[in-house]
Amino acid sequence: MGEKRRKAKPIVLGFISLLIVVGTSIGAHKGRTQVLTPSQMMPGIGIKVNSSSEEDENLIEIRTWTRKDCSLAPWLITDMLGYFKEEGIKLVFTGEIQANQQIPSIINGDNDVASAHPNTLLVANNGGADLVGVVRGIIDPGPEVDEKFLHMWWYVNPKKYPDVHTIKDLEKIPGKLKFSIITTNTCTDFLTNALFDKYGIPKDKIEWVTMPDIQAIQALKQGLTDVGAVHPPFYKGMDDAGMRKIADSGDTGLGSAAGVTYYYFTRSFIEKNPDAVVRFIRAIKKGQKWCNEHPEETAQWTSKAIGVPVTGNHYYAEDGKIIESEIEPWLKQLEENKVIPEGKFKPSDIITHEFEKYCD
Repeated sequence: MGEKRRKAKPIVLGFISLLIVVGTSIGAHKGRTQVLTPSQMMPGIGIKVNSSSEEDENLIEIRTWTRKDCSLAPWLITDMLGYFKEEGIKLVFTGEIQANQQIPSIINGDNDVASAHPNTLLVANNGGADLVGVVRGIIDPGPEVDEKFLHMWWYVNPKKYPDVHTIKDLEKIPGKLKFSIITTNTCTDFLTNALFDKYGIPKDKIEWVTMPDIQAIQALKQGLTDVGAVHPPFYKGMDDAGMRKIADSGDTGLGSAAGVTYYYFTRSFIEKNPDAVVRFIRAIKKGQKWCNEHPEETAQWTSKAIGVPVTGNHYYAEDGKIIESEIEPWLKQLEENKVIPEGKFKPSDIITHEFEKYCD
């Protein structure tokens, strides 16, 4: 077993684009609430992993921030079912932090692991970070899987746009259209741009309005936005509110790449703790497979943990493969939009195949 992880020292950032990292990371550290394992968020669920303080002391601690949305599911399930412990890992939630503090908390060692889409990793590394994806998390499923597991759906309010039934119909609406988005350079803008490119709609029609998915339903219903782009479990909320679905991530034609995320660490953490990374990967793979096979239980347990109804899940990769071609469309779009310099990165720059051999 690898050595216990030592608290990492803050990295000194020598580039202007990440000057705010240090300040936001300090804010992240001060803003923590309580330190818990995911399963401690929801005592009494009925599944208990035998534990003792002596056993816990011998586990390798890996830290990540606390999640209070549907992205919690694989972390929670993997912990609840004891898969982390089986691999000698104690996953610790360090508290909630703002989105703009999350990557800085990884860079500075306040947290060890997280997950993100390729464009998030590319933008961070373009700014000087050295983040490396080690295994896939979410993917967009194929047609053999129920469409409710697709990564994103797009909605309009039929009262406001009675003639809009498909994404292509948006072209007929004059002027700009307000789209809800959680944050930029992630899946929402990537997939929306991909749909606009596919159907020949000018992307300068898009105006992004930042808000959590949970607010997107009411914003669309009240006419504050024109298109609601949401993830599960908010599909049901949109349907219940009478909103009309006009597209989903399957319509992009990108296959599994349309939803792909990677669990990532800093390169430094991987070099110092390869054994811990192997153990983490083996555990999270077991949890993701269970989530796919037990979607109802996954939704129920996640709902109890976060305190809001969860009516849908993402779909997760069950193997250890990293497919570089899934990164290419995300990279190409960033280059076309001049977010990162053309030719600066290859897909292999943000992932490693080092751990695939441990995933059979």
